[in-house]
Amino acid sequence: MLQLKALPMVCLVLVLAGCAIHHYHAEPISPVESAARLKARNLEDAQLRDFVQQNLGHEISPWPRESWDLNLLSLAAFYFNPDLDTARTRLAASQAGVLTAGARPNPDLRIAPGYETSPESPWLFAFSFDFPIETAGKRGHRIEQARNLSDAARFDLAGTAWGVRSRVRMALLDDLLAARELNLLENQQEVLTERTKLLAVRLQVGEIPRPELDAAQVELSNIRLEVMRARGHVPETQTVLAAAIGIPSSALNGVRLSWPTMEQPPFDQRLSADTIERDAVLNRLDVRGTLAEYAAADAALKLEIAKQYPDLRLGPGYDFDEGHHKFSLGVGLTLPLFNRNQGPIAEAEARRKEAGARFLATQAHVISDSETALARYRGALAELREADESLTKLQLAREQMTRRAVEAGEADQLDLNGVLFQAATSARARLEALRRAQTALGILEDALQKPLEPGTTIPPLPQNATRDVAQKEGTR
Repeated sequence: MLQLKALPMVCLVLVLAGCAIHHYHAEPISPVESAARLKARNLEDAQLRDFVQQNLGHEISPWPRESWDLNLLSLAAFYFNPDLDTARTRLAASQAGVLTAGARPNPDLRIAPGYETSPESPWLFAFSFDFPIETAGKRGHRIEQARNLSDAARFDLAGTAWGVRSRVRMALLDDLLAARELNLLENQQEVLTERTKLLAVRLQVGEIPRPELDAAQVELSNIRLEVMRARGHVPETQTVLAAAIGIPSSALNGVRLSWPTMEQPPFDQRLSADTIERDAVLNRLDVRGTLAEYAAADAALKLEIAKQYPDLRLGPGYDFDEGHHKFSLGVGLTLPLFNRNQGPIAEAEARRKEAGARFLATQAHVISDSETALARYRGALAELREADESLTKLQLAREQMTRRAVEAGEADQLDLNGVLFQAATSARARLEALRRAQTALGILEDALQKPLEPGTTIPPLPQNATRDVAQKEGTR
């Protein structure tokens, strides 16, 4: 009968345990369906609009956008790029690790019903609990370690986001400059075509020798080849930009791209070496991430030191034996006779030293990279200034003088044609100087992981870093 009285308590324990059970849910992946979803992505997506509005904090109107700048394209990449989804899942796993570290060990329940041939009381019944009790703050050290690892994963997510933004910036720069280069080459082709016609007329009247016309025709042929190369490069840069965002290249067809400040990179007077070094040391995400990893290694060492002290196990029990009620309270622990956890402590100390050395190495590389990037940017910026002042302005003045000379009859169309060709050549040289300056600025921003150009910002990451990626894909 005592067994029947204890049965409800046992059932209650099992029911309470069953309430917290998680069940497996299959999430199969179909390569065909996922590829179809990838190909269907576009910048008109209503879910993307909600995402952009959430992160910008204001309504976007009209939608779809007529023009996309670096900030908006970065947000689109934050929404679509699969690298961020991977980093989000790593962060979710580290956050789950905090729950694991904070979990308390469950008690053990042992039940032993029995029967004997004693006529007085044939029933036997016994049950006991085993309550583990952690000592020396082990649970707190585990939680501290897991939280620091979660912080490191958060910095990794932010670093991944910066990398995505950096690739979008470079791809947008290449795409816009490729279109400009094609336009300049086509202008040069028109000028050389006109020159060839003028030289052909002069050859017919015997004013020039044949080699002069042949040289112009060869130069025209070379320009035509460059035009063909540039025309093939434009769709290539568009494909690279689409890949950086995480959408198919067809999604950029008809989309107008803009970069209002591209022509005016910031002057280096505002970028002192001390400011750059301070921003690099304080703002770089990999520095902050390695610092969090060092803190996690330090917490791991505390945990291994705490394991020198044994945990306790309390075991209250009850026995019904031949009509007698027997109560007991047992205490158990592991005796540290043969080792005091010296090996794991030594390993944890070595890992902490390794984490400290990795932090110092990362910090040194960051400082060196920022100094090198600043020097490179200053050189590229000086080249751009020279192109603006010496080439563009002087060439413009020369073109105006030649046009006036043509009007006054002191020069002819061939003279003007030569000046126009030199102007187009100067414009291409200035475009290359702008490319180098903006590329160097991007490298400097990467060294700091901070936008430096006026009007550009790093959009915030989504508030829910642990969102369900599969569900997000399913809603598109």
